[in-house]
Amino acid sequence: MQLQSYIQGQWRAGNGEGVALRDATTGQVIARASTDGIDFRAVLEHARTVGGPALRRLTFHERAGLLRRLAKHLSERKEDLYALSYATGATRGDSWIDIDGGIGTLFTYASKGVRELPDSRLFVDGAVESLSKSGSFVGQHICVPLEGAAVHINAFNFPVWGMLEKLAPTLLAGVPAIVKPATATAYLAERAFRLIIESGILPEGAVQLICGGSGDLLDHLRSQDVVAFTGSARTARSLRSRPAIVEHAVRFTAETDSLNACILGPDAKPGTPEFDLFVREVVREMTVKAGQKCTAIRRAIVPGDCAAQVVDALRTQLERIVVGDPRLEQVKMGPVASLGQRREVMEQLARLAREAEIVHGGNPAAFSPVGADAERGAFVPPTLLWCRDPRAAHAVHEVEAFGPVSTVVPYGDLDEAIALARRGEGSLVGSVFTADSAVAARLVLGLSPWHGRVLVVDRHCAKESTGHGSPLPHLVHGGPGRAGGGEELGGIRGVLHYMQRTAVQGSPATITAVTGRWVRGAPELDPGAHPFRKPFGELRVGDTLWSSEREITIEDIERFAELTGDRFYAHMDEEQARRNPLFGGRVAHGYFLVSAAAGLFVDPAYGPVLANYGIDGLRFLKPVKPGDRIRVRLTCKEKTLRREKGYGEVRWDAEIRNQLDECVATYDVLTMVSEKAIPDAQD
Repeated sequence: MQLQSYIQGQWRAGNGEGVALRDATTGQVIARASTDGIDFRAVLEHARTVGGPALRRLTFHERAGLLRRLAKHLSERKEDLYALSYATGATRGDSWIDIDGGIGTLFTYASKGVRELPDSRLFVDGAVESLSKSGSFVGQHICVPLEGAAVHINAFNFPVWGMLEKLAPTLLAGVPAIVKPATATAYLAERAFRLIIESGILPEGAVQLICGGSGDLLDHLRSQDVVAFTGSARTARSLRSRPAIVEHAVRFTAETDSLNACILGPDAKPGTPEFDLFVREVVREMTVKAGQKCTAIRRAIVPGDCAAQVVDALRTQLERIVVGDPRLEQVKMGPVASLGQRREVMEQLARLAREAEIVHGGNPAAFSPVGADAERGAFVPPTLLWCRDPRAAHAVHEVEAFGPVSTVVPYGDLDEAIALARRGEGSLVGSVFTADSAVAARLVLGLSPWHGRVLVVDRHCAKESTGHGSPLPHLVHGGPGRAGGGEELGGIRGVLHYMQRTAVQGSPATITAVTGRWVRGAPELDPGAHPFRKPFGELRVGDTLWSSEREITIEDIERFAELTGDRFYAHMDEEQARRNPLFGGRVAHGYFLVSAAAGLFVDPAYGPVLANYGIDGLRFLKPVKPGDRIRVRLTCKEKTLRREKGYGEVRWDAEIRNQLDECVATYDVLTMVSEKAIPDAQD
């Protein structure tokens, strides 16, 4: 099979035979890949001029809808991907992480896009900043899509997840992507990409695929473009220094080498649930995907007084792992992705073995994989090492054997455990297994400066824990130092990476016009009727209701106290309340003021307002005493339509003011408002 690239709206094979891609188990050539003859400058221009404008015409919610439809489309056709995934050396379980994990990331970003982003084309970042005494000059940060292309350079170990986890936040941000999968497993990425294109869901130019070398693609990058890279630190350094990337300050995020550590707490002695959980997790991370995970446990850092018992327990579990053809049901670990990858793993293992004793596995020639030829297949046995003197070691803390290899590293006390973990010089993830919360807190704080993610496992959360090696779309995936210094995923953080943050300064009216979110000081619009009588489509941002006044009395305060049981002295005891320097006498309950305010602005009849679902940002600014009079200003602040639900969410800016026109409380009222007009009851 000659792999094809999808560029400028069509499938095209490169010139010549190209690179041979082989089945990791049998060594059989299953595909060839070449990009010779492709005009990479034109590929970038197609993304910028066709895909970018098409995506930017859509709102966040519309883009989220595309992701959801795409996830459903792939989910219905994933068995085709599973069948081909075996060729990469992946078992069915390994493929679940890659295929279903990638599809799940699409679903997650689709949901987050609707829940956490507005139904608009820009993102309002943070609160309004007041820049003047009177409030006539304010500032607001906004984020808008970059107008270039995102180049995604992915690793060989997760050809589906690696592609989809980058595509999800990129497309949600409104930026087109050019996907460059690692050539060794590009046949699986190409199959998944064909399903994407066949769906017809994405606008033309939103995604393109390059199967084979990247040629001079990076030489044509400009300042609005982005590069997201996953691979070795050496390759990342080379790419970062490309003249076009340096000259145009192209955004470059990298996820690279990572000597991840897992620490067994001193309390987690043999026989405790945490000890057993630790052993199970290390074995799992050594053998899932044949250890070819950027998040795999490379160093098992354990108390020195139980290191021998840890080694024995790990050896016992590793002996039960059946290695062989991943297509066979009894096989729990397949080969690494290629013979080239096996050579690299064995070279790195040889370096580790100079400082650590191999206590299990190590020699591919000394074992027979089930249902496969050990010479033709890229098999590496699960290999455990024991570094008895980690303080004098160097390679153990510097060399990553990207396969089923891990080293037991003993420590004396918690300070030494932290110091040993830090010698990895930056990792994607570190984990801690302990039932002692104080130990966990100390280790988390010690690990955090050098790790992008820290997992703490005890007997209480283990059942639902997703594990050491599972990046989640909700949380940042990345790490400092050796791990690349980048961040991917992390919920909406991953989306904002593909957007430009801009500080806009001007009057409240200007900021309101730019953002579509009403800012205090902007014009208040006459709604023409009570705003609660207006359906979502007729309601305008800025529509404002000023209520009538209500006097607050001692009787109000005492009835509220009787009803709620809140008899705090400041409300009930004049003498004690006078002692309080903030009040100087009895004051109304703050929550009573909010309730009384609702009575002033709520229109009680059945109508477009379906429900009040909360209050945000409530602040009490000035006490209200018996005899004071209050009124409310209620302004439509922001509208978000919930497509296909028949209603929208409306955020109202509320201020309670006293008889001196002083603001005594501020908050946002959140309501659901019908998209369509609702006839009066008498009609």
